[in-house]
Formats: sequence, structure tokens, C-alpha cells
Amino acid sequence: MLAFLRKQMQDLLEQRAALKTELDGIIATPVAEERDLSTDEHTAFDAKAHEIRAKDVEIEKLQARIAELDEDEKRSQRAAELLAQNGQAGERRERVQVVSEPETYRKGGNASYFRDLFRAQVNGNRESIERLARNDREVQEKRALTTTDGAGGEFVPPLWMVNDYIALARGGRVVADQVRPMALPTGTDSISLPKVASGTATAEQTTQNTAVQDTDATTGSVTAGVATIAGKQVVSQQLLDQSPINMDQILLADLAADYAVKADVFVINNNATNKVGLLNVSGANAVTYTDATPTVGELYPKGADAIQQIHTGRFLPADKHFMHPRRWAWMTAAVDTAGRPLVVPAANMPQNALAAMGEVASEGFAGTWHGLPVFVDPNIPVNLGAGTNEDRIITLRSSDVIFFEGTPQAEAFRETKADQLSVLLRFYNYAALHASRYPKSISVIAGTGLITPTF
Repeated sequence: MLAFLRKQMQDLLEQRAALKTELDGIIATPVAEERDLSTDEHTAFDAKAHEIRAKDVEIEKLQARIAELDEDEKRSQRAAELLAQNGQAGERRERVQVVSEPETYRKGGNASYFRDLFRAQVNGNRESIERLARNDREVQEKRALTTTDGAGGEFVPPLWMVNDYIALARGGRVVADQVRPMALPTGTDSISLPKVASGTATAEQTTQNTAVQDTDATTGSVTAGVATIAGKQVVSQQLLDQSPINMDQILLADLAADYAVKADVFVINNNATNKVGLLNVSGANAVTYTDATPTVGELYPKGADAIQQIHTGRFLPADKHFMHPRRWAWMTAAVDTAGRPLVVPAANMPQNALAAMGEVASEGFAGTWHGLPVFVDPNIPVNLGAGTNEDRIITLRSSDVIFFEGTPQAEAFRETKADQLSVLLRFYNYAALHASRYPKSISVIAGTGLITPTF
């Protein structure tokens, strides 16, 4: 059974690798030509990325099943060894067979990644160092990962932790997960992309044998600085040394949740040189809605304006809206003069609705507005404007914004907390955001019409 599952796993990994090669092939020509993806290329890219995500789900489920069977086999082996010691091995011992070694760190396993991290970095424990090094090889072989640059002494988290880290983080980073993701290159503190500042030109020739239009293109570049996003967890040394349960999942969930929020805020509202979030991009389309008594009906044409400004400035369509949950809730609460809701479930197939509801969600996809999906994100600020009580609505061509992320790293320190017999666990990642290459791909609706809503 295990041999069959492992063969199936190998097939899935090979299929995923082939899909990744096809995905790289889609973007190879645009990258070489220093241009954006065409509509067909973007559609093909999204379809291939969807196939890869589906394969990742299959792989994760199969890994869990293999790990479960591995543990059963180890228990059977231990039972057979006990029987052998008592002279009762017989046929049952002969049936025990170890196909291959399980992963060094796995869910429900006896080895604790954080415990080994502490013992390796603080005590220099050889067995812990060997397990961590073996885990690094496992992760890099199975995910083809390369670690990001750091100060030294870092280890890559186990494969299951990397997968769970991504899954856990997604709940708190709606906007960050809806722009184009790319792996952060190693060994760099900034990423520069070319940009055409002004193009060539053509004109009607005045008469035959006269000069034709001669306009040189000018080019430049936009730079995204690499930021470090980190979280920490202080635990007692007794917990690491003597805990009968594996604390890895609990500690990871806490750190991943913190990182998710910080990464999302970085994409939405960061405002540092070469690290500008969507709300602070210079030259983005500004749509103002000013009203002391705002209504959903008055806001509706502002959404159309936000979309058309991307059409006319970027010459390509917008594809997503982002807003705070309170803004979407305010829209769903609005009714017409007859008391009928203006935002209704899509299943009712309304004829005169301003928007349609999807899932009832505090974050993530919530419905449609002007034909585009609406994603609600509680990390969109609600303390903006003169009265520090305004939120913002972001309309976006999401493929024009690139969010680079590296592989999460982990370290353990005792020195800083030695006086209280504690250990500081540090978890961090590197990220960079390219939001300014196409400012006209971003529209931001702002103004007093987006003050704290009343219900």
C-alpha cells in the first residue's frame, strides 16, 4: 500500500513539475520582452496556476495519508521487535517491512522542530543539528526551494509547516493573496523592473519625400525594496525541554497569524521609500466621494468612475474591488423607497440591483459590484481622512501588482531571556511589493462619503 501511494506521490510531483514548467513558459516571452502579459497569456497563466494549486491539495492529502501509514508501520515494527525479544517473532516479524524513512518532522511525530532548533542553536546538540540539516534537504528536494539570504544560523521550517504556514496565513491577508505572487530572488535587497516613461510616435507624412515623425522613447525603472516582516514568541525552557506534546503547531499558528496581518498591511498601506502600498501609489486614479449624508445609491457611480479610469489610463480592464467589511455591510443594509434591499443574493437573479451578494464573509470574496468581484478585508484602514474615520475602496487590475515573498526562516535565542529561563523563537520572512509600475491600474475611492457607516 505504501509503495503504491509513494509511486502515486511521485507521479503527482512530476505532474506538478511539468505544470510549473508550462507556467514558466507562459511568462518567459513577456519577461524577455519586458512587457506585461496579454489577455490570453494572463488567462492561460491563471488557468495553469489553478491546476498547480489543485495538485498541491492532492499532494498535501496524500502526504498526510502516507505519514499516517508510516506511523502505523512503525508501531507494527516496534510490536514485532517486542515479540522477537520474547521469542515470539515467527511469521508476524517476517511480515514487517520498512519501505523508506518518514519525513524528519511531520504532524503527530515525536521530533519537535522548535525543540531541535533551540538545542542546535543554543546547546550545539549534534543530533538536533543533523535532523535540521536532513529536514533542509527534504524541503528543498520536494519543493525545489532555495532559502533567502540572512545573517546565518537559519533553518527552513519542515515541509508540513511551510504548507500550513501558507494556509494559516491566508485568512488574514486578503489583498496580499489577490495580487500577482512571485518568489523573491535570493541575494538582493531591491528588485528593479523596467518602465517605459514615454513612447515613440507616428504621424501622417506631410508630402512624399519629407521627413517622417521622429520621437524617441524614454525608459526608466521602478524599484521595490526588500522588507523584513518578523514575529516572535517567548516560551519557557521547561516547555521546550519537558513538554509531553509537540508545540510546533501552536507556535506556528500564532506566528503565522501575526505575519499574515503584517504582510497584508504592507501591501495595502505601507508608505516608505520603494515600499509603497496600494493606497500610497503616486499617480494612482483618485475618485472622490464627498457627502455629509452618504448613500449607497450615490456611491454607485463612483465605482463606475474607478473602473473607467483604469480602462482609459491603463487601456486594460480592472478585475477586483477591495473594501472594508463595514463598507460592504453598509451596502447590503441599503433599501429602496419600497423597503427592498439594493444588494441581494445572486441566486435571486435581480433585475435592478446595485450589487449582488456572494458568501457572507468577514474577509475574502463577498459578492459583485459593477460586474467585478468584491473582496472584503478588515486590514483596510478605517482611520483615514480629516476626521480619522474614513475607509477606502480600492479598484484594481491585480495582475499589474506583484508581491514577492521568500521562504520563512526560524531562529532560537536564549541569551536575551536567560535571566528568566526563557527562549525567544523568531520567525521571519522577506517581501517586496511592486505597486508603482502601472499607477493607472489602481483606483482609490476616498472622501467623507466613506465615514463610519450607520445602520
